[in-house]
Amino acid sequence: MNAIEVTKLSKTYQGGVEAVRGIDFEVAAGEVFGLLGPNGAGKSTTVGMLTTTIEPTGGSARLASFDVAKEPLAARRVSSVVFQEPVIDRSLTGRRNLEIHARLWGVEPREAAARIDELAGTFGLADLIDRPADTFSGGQRRRLEIARALVSHPRVLFLDEPTVGLDPRIRAELLEVIASLRSRTELTVLMTTHYLEEAERLCDRVGIIHAGRIVALDTPAALLAGFGRQLVEIRVDGSVNSALASLRERGVAGEDAFAVGSRVTVPLHRHSSGDAIAAIHDLGLAGAISAREPTLDDVYLRLTGDSLAAAA
Repeated sequence: MNAIEVTKLSKTYQGGVEAVRGIDFEVAAGEVFGLLGPNGAGKSTTVGMLTTTIEPTGGSARLASFDVAKEPLAARRVSSVVFQEPVIDRSLTGRRNLEIHARLWGVEPREAAARIDELAGTFGLADLIDRPADTFSGGQRRRLEIARALVSHPRVLFLDEPTVGLDPRIRAELLEVIASLRSRTELTVLMTTHYLEEAERLCDRVGIIHAGRIVALDTPAALLAGFGRQLVEIRVDGSVNSALASLRERGVAGEDAFAVGSRVTVPLHRHSSGDAIAAIHDLGLAGAISAREPTLDDVYLRLTGDSLAAAA
């Protein structure tokens, strides 16, 4: 059974701003699914609709078969969310924060106490749990927020930009925590991010969202496989369209080669990078040339004409 089913889901805000434009996707039970895109692409609005905090304009969405618009309370009971903005009460201890959340969700006190001890151990908070959250580091508070979301035994967990604003060391620690959630096979996770390495590392599948539309949907490996093992980038002085035409006529570039600005990107399927670079020199296109492995940013760039890293 799918844990999440989204059909033609859309959201138009006052003034005619179309934040989400009729998207479709499904997430299987136990899957880690990523919505990948820059700020403003529609990721957070999508999560808002799925968590019943934003009313859809059109289409439908279901969590564990419950319609988020028609059965919002049932949908909330089977899900939990970690928002971009912190919600922990920093004046309370870590344990008290979790106890209050458990009470709000109707978790029986004895069960809640055992669950809190379990989560504190899982997230490396056992020695901190009885201290005020104000004394926690930024990474520790973020871990506490994830633990708080799991107190109620949700079937679906939403992580909205869970590492945004964290320094690299704390971010790396938190990624380890999120990766450990994969061992909870009963838990379905939908996370939004604009960090490419997070999506490649954590997600079974990713949906790339641009201007409110899903423009690609597959496993990270499958999306990257379309580019071959390597690609060549060329900085062209002159017409990039002429350069592309010459490369295609020579057989170096296929239809999946693309240009953005003065840069031409050529996925290599049949050629080695050495052969491709030699052909580029023969054609008189030699400028700044580099060869590297493809990334999800290349997928996004080819589909939208924008660099995901720059847009974020």
